[in-house]
Amino acid sequence: MPIATVNPATGETLRTFQPYGPDEVEQRVAAADRAFRHYRTTAFGERAALLLRAADLLEGDVPEIARTVTTEMGKPVTAARAEAAKCVKAMRWYAANAEALLADERPADADVRDSGASTARVHYRPLGPVLAVMPWNFPLWQVVRFAAPALMAGNTGLLKHASNVPQTALYLEDLFRRAGYPDGVFQTLLTGSGAVEGVLRDPRVAAATLTGSEGAGRSVAAVAGDEVKKTVLELGGSDPYLVLPSADVERAAATAVTARTQNNGQSCIAAKRFIVHTDVYDAFLERFTAGMAALKVGDPMDEATDVGPLASESGRADLEELVADAVGWGASVRCGGRRPEGLDRGWFYEPTVLTGVASEARIHREEAFGPVASVYRAGSLDEALDIANDSPFGLSSNVWTRDASEVERCVRDLEAGGVFVNGMTASHPALPFGGIKRSGYGRELSGHGIKEFCNATTVWQAA
Repeated sequence: MPIATVNPATGETLRTFQPYGPDEVEQRVAAADRAFRHYRTTAFGERAALLLRAADLLEGDVPEIARTVTTEMGKPVTAARAEAAKCVKAMRWYAANAEALLADERPADADVRDSGASTARVHYRPLGPVLAVMPWNFPLWQVVRFAAPALMAGNTGLLKHASNVPQTALYLEDLFRRAGYPDGVFQTLLTGSGAVEGVLRDPRVAAATLTGSEGAGRSVAAVAGDEVKKTVLELGGSDPYLVLPSADVERAAATAVTARTQNNGQSCIAAKRFIVHTDVYDAFLERFTAGMAALKVGDPMDEATDVGPLASESGRADLEELVADAVGWGASVRCGGRRPEGLDRGWFYEPTVLTGVASEARIHREEAFGPVASVYRAGSLDEALDIANDSPFGLSSNVWTRDASEVERCVRDLEAGGVFVNGMTASHPALPFGGIKRSGYGRELSGHGIKEFCNATTVWQAA
């Protein structure tokens, strides 16, 4: 895949970039290693001041960088501005909280004495240069939610971003440079995916984090396993959205529209499978279908647009194949299911609602990365949970109910890294984010995320 900015709203190639050669990659890995030796010894206050400066700069850049993001991957410019603002929030949160999150932990006095020590503690130290392989769908947020905690912990970062968002990738490197970070602390590797293995196998690179497809995750995990290096993987998702009899159906349906079509439907944590109790199925389906059909599809630079184009022509083709396959197995298209009229340029696809999806259909098992929803009817909570868990993925989940016992049952039994009750899945710097099963392992954000790339060091001392 060439490294290029291709406007998905028009299909026009706007800029192309020459990939870094082996010598340039070597220089950047070496710079990350050199920078780590000093940066790891800086105080939290110094790191926080740098990160706050980066946050201030990004806040001032929001209008410009939002347009760059929209041009490169197609999300509505309103959503791009919100993404940039979310990054600012996360930077400031980690600047304020990292020192407390990584404070030494001290066991109980009785346990210290029982170990034979006079004092004992757990001390957190950074690992070194971390390779981040990041996707195009949230090209600012995915990077910042890695970089903010990793840099606050004292690590250095090497960003291998998706090849269709090169201007965003270069902007991020420049942002940290302008903030005053020492040379080598955060760098972009403008390379294709073929260079990832060599960088990950380099002994100077301590660990890796990847957000992306299951296939990409398998590749990185295999190399990292061979090299015995730590990885955090956030992969695909086909999140269930349960609507139970006591739910506020009107709110659940309105929120479902946003949950399915956020980021043009190209989000791992977007709700994709809507599992509705038979008592409220008809009412929910009517409202949800009407809401999906009413969305405005069009130019993502237009402030009134709800859904822009898919990020790539191949992505739209994949989505069309999933829908066609589902229909072939007997599914009904309640709205959408085609390319919108009047938008012949670019990779647009109408918000789509499917019902009667058979278990044999590919979309029942595969992630639909675009604005296509599958709605299932369930006769009981048990059946709803069975449908929800009948997936290779386990990223997050959503439950709509006013029944406290149903909430606890779903928290206990849903196979996912998150359970969001009476709301849609969203990430926040104070809450851990990640999944199970083929959605990956490890956690980002919160104290869990900042400790992923730290050496939890036992310090035992006798008198």
